[in-house]
Amino acid sequence: MQKTAIQTLLNGSFTDFSAFIETLSDHRFIVSPEGKWSAAQQLDHLIRSAKPVNTALGMPRFFLRWFGKPAAPSRSFEEIRENYRGLLKNGAVTTRPYIPHVSEADQKQPLLKQFAQQKDKMLQLIDNWSEQELDRYQGPHPLMGKLTVREILYFTAYHNYHHLHSLQSREQLEQPWAAQLERVIF
Repeated sequence: MQKTAIQTLLNGSFTDFSAFIETLSDHRFIVSPEGKWSAAQQLDHLIRSAKPVNTALGMPRFFLRWFGKPAAPSRSFEEIRENYRGLLKNGAVTTRPYIPHVSEADQKQPLLKQFAQQKDKMLQLIDNWSEQELDRYQGPHPLMGKLTVREILYFTAYHNYHHLHSLQSREQLEQPWAAQLERVIF
């Protein structure tokens, strides 16, 4: 996938997640049935996940050499997605720096603003990278090990969609929010 396609994918993943969050009532934003993260917590988690990506993208390339040279060519979006799914299936969970705080309803707009800022920053920073550099440099991922910059961007897009689909699944007709909430309360 070329850089412009990655930017389009990333933009869509951030925008789609934000658009879904906007549809949620304040109650549905902060409460989550069955002990899962709330939509607010998932949004906070995605912000926490995007920040180090933007930090790495903004670093002088020289500093990224500290993580070594990639041992293999960049994997495809599909390969990164399947690798991450496999880790989750085998019990992998987020690491401490990415665990979200409990949020209040009045934090919805500030969190959405932060999320949009991370998106805008990421899309802008990618412009400073050549196609070759996306494959030449790598950085650490807390669950997946070292990933090339291209793979990190693939992961970021998939990660946003993963959390979006998690929230959307709560809204399925077979399990409407009210029924899930009622099950938890009673």
